[in-house]
Amino acid sequence: MAKKSKRYLEALKLVEKAKLYEPKEGLAVVKSFPQGKFDETVEIAIRLGVDPRHSDQQVRGAVSLPHGTGRTVKVVVFAKGEKAKEAQEAGADRVGDQDLIEEIQKGWTDFDVAVATPDMMGSVGKLGKILGPKGLMPNPKTGTVTTDVAKAVKEIKAGKVEYRVDKTGIVHVPIGKVSFEVNKLLGNLKALIDVIVKAKPASAKGTYIKSVVLSATMSPGVKVSPQLAQQISAHDH
Repeated sequence: MAKKSKRYLEALKLVEKAKLYEPKEGLAVVKSFPQGKFDETVEIAIRLGVDPRHSDQQVRGAVSLPHGTGRTVKVVVFAKGEKAKEAQEAGADRVGDQDLIEEIQKGWTDFDVAVATPDMMGSVGKLGKILGPKGLMPNPKTGTVTTDVAKAVKEIKAGKVEYRVDKTGIVHVPIGKVSFEVNKLLGNLKALIDVIVKAKPASAKGTYIKSVVLSATMSPGVKVSPQLAQQISAHDH
């Protein structure tokens, strides 16, 4: 097992192992960890009571975090003509059609999100083997295949994040930076939980949100009460 850093062990002392924290308190604990050399990302891991092997139990979509993620997101857009111009004006980092596809085929993937107009998907489909495993493939479910490319680019730049359940039934999403005020992180956490609760598949049985764990990039996890996480109301933050 990898040797844990001194900072990680210091942080570990601040966490009560058996405790299920109230969300605000859990975020305060993550913020109290000894700081690294950079502004770490605060992440949430939500274990869901779904079986991702069944197509009707896939939980996937996107959510606009009210306070953004605090990170600069590089967005590329596959579009032509007027739509390409709209994407550029909205602030996309790269816009192209065949030229962009060829560049990615040669191995360039220095971006965080890809958006495409529906008419480009026939060509973009060829990039499935490259973009699929990296989670970068445009998808109508997450709003990244759309005719309104300008809106998509602006929303992503403002803090719209995708979520999807992995093979083990867990959703991992960044909800901000350690430097954010607790209330802003709480607001983002609430927005995410609300959307995931609404996305509950009809066929999912039993407890839906099984566990919630908060952490920073290089920190131990802090367990949050799933019940309390679902009860954050607008006046809490």
